[in-house]
This record gives sequence, structure tokens and C-alpha cells, in this order.
Amino acid sequence: MITVVVYSESGGTFKTTTTANLAVSLVRMGLDVCVIDLDPQEGNLTSLFDVGEHRSDPEADNLVKHILEMPDGDFEDLIETSDEGVDVIPSHDMLGDFTSNLEQKIAYETGMKNMSKEEFPRFELLYDLLWNEQELHEDYDAVLIDPNARAEDLLYNSIYAMRTLVAPVKPAGKGNLSLDGLDELVGNMERKLDIEVGLSCVVPSGVGQTNAHQQYSKQFKNTDEFATPIAIPDRESLMDTMWEARGSAYKVLEERWKTFEEDGEMVSSPGERSVRDRELETIRDIHELGVFVATDTFDAQIDSELVLDIQGRGEERFDFRDTTETEVATQ
Repeated sequence: MITVVVYSESGGTFKTTTTANLAVSLVRMGLDVCVIDLDPQEGNLTSLFDVGEHRSDPEADNLVKHILEMPDGDFEDLIETSDEGVDVIPSHDMLGDFTSNLEQKIAYETGMKNMSKEEFPRFELLYDLLWNEQELHEDYDAVLIDPNARAEDLLYNSIYAMRTLVAPVKPAGKGNLSLDGLDELVGNMERKLDIEVGLSCVVPSGVGQTNAHQQYSKQFKNTDEFATPIAIPDRESLMDTMWEARGSAYKVLEERWKTFEEDGEMVSSPGERSVRDRELETIRDIHELGVFVATDTFDAQIDSELVLDIQGRGEERFDFRDTTETEVATQ
């Protein structure tokens, strides 16, 4: 089973869009996929997939209540399905108070059971919920988590539950420091959680044409320490329009969403985008990332062919079955 946390220490690394695109890639490979949004900020995966109608309702049932064993309903009722076939457990405002609520639970339970705070399994709660109580492995082929970026209880619960990281990084400056520190990061997580944590791959994202970006991208590609199956070029328009289309880059391209100025206002509409070869190649790269994670990291059985049904253009087919020489066929 594919279990992944998409995580980066630094901001602006396309963590959420990487999670969304990876999830949709896996769905297009024939897998049943669930993503869990543990980022309490606005502009998160819940917003991107246009789910989570009750995220601001303090009375609504949500994942935090289930993690802390005080649910208001069935776990299955938390799950919503996006237009692209990804099941989503949405974010909720209660995530922002997770640690304080957890501390209250720990104080109560340690008092009742006459145990120390150090004995309480504070990082194992999500693991127990997903696998022991809900047995999500019976329903899904892949579960992905988009966590909050801060090193706190929600992040540690995510990593304890999933055990494998996909790390999007910036191809310059702070992103390079993140790459240098990945070994230390993974080692620290393993020591803190007392588990083995795997790093599936590093994904340089937003790679521009500057010398600095190209040099950093080559460093990522040439390192033997971490797998770097693809690098995502700087496709600001494509990635930004995902938020307007409320879906993945696949949706943007197939439905030809475009953001543009009209009568002095910025509007977004389907059917307006020009289909450019460089964006087709970016979609191919995104799909190749999914193929790598599914097969190289987890040895999953997938349908690797990518079929894009582009409005007004027809089908574009990319065949990933031959890893030595990718065949590209256009109909």
C-alpha cells in the first residue's frame, strides 16, 4: 500500500499542489486514493479540491474529534470525493488547536490511568485511528497526507502513520539547505518517533531558467543520496490556475482553464487556455512522479499509461511502460 506524507520544512515549495497532482496521478493509474488535509491554513488542499463545506463550523464532526476519541459521527461521513475521483478528509479549523486539545486529553488520561505524560503515545493516535480502528488499507490503495509544515504533534502523527516522505524543494537558496538537511531531518524524525522513515524522492519544483536554478536542479539530479525522478519547471500559470479550476493540473489542461483580465477584472474560465507543448511535458513529468512513487518506492501494480482528453483537441497518450525509452503517441 502507498502511504506518503508530502512534506517540506520551507514554505513555497508547492507542497499542496504536489500532493493534489500526485493523488490525481494515482487515481488515473487505477488506484483508490484518499488524501488527508492536516493543514489548518486557508488555501490548503481542502480549498484546492473544493470540499470541506463545514470546515469553519465548530459543531461539525471532523478528523481531530476522531483522533482524540470524541467523534460526533461515523468516520466514513468525514470523507468527501473530489470531481477527479480523489477521496478527501478535509481540513477543519479545530486542527489549529490540536496540540492544546491533545494536552487536555493527555492530562485527563494520565490522571485516570496513573501514568506519566512521557508514557502517553501522543504520536501514535493517527496511526491507530487509520489502520487499527478504521482499517483504511481495506478500502484504499494509497493514502496521502498534506500536513502542516511546523514540527509539532500533527506533523509527527502524520509521519508516524505514513512512514514515507515525498519532499518538494525549491531549486535555490533555502530549498538547497533543505536538501542538505534531509538526512538530518529524517534521522531526527526516526529518533523522535522510534521508527524507520523512508524518503521516496525529492521533487525540485518551480525550476526556472536562471543559472542558479539550473545548477541547483543538476545537483538534485546528480546526487546519489536521494532519488530525484523529475523536476517540475516553473509553470506559474498552470499551477496558479489549479486554485481557480479547483483541481489538479490535469484538470486545468484538459478543461483548458485560463485566468485572464476582462473588463478590468481577473477572471478564470474553462475552454480558454492554449495547449502548449511545454505544459504537456509538465503533465507528463507529474505523471512520471506518480509512476515512480507507485512502482519504485512501493512496488504497486498500476496502469502506467497516461491518457489526456483535452477539450477541443482530442487525446494525448503517454506510455510509461518502457522505462528505457518512453514512447509518446499522439492521437
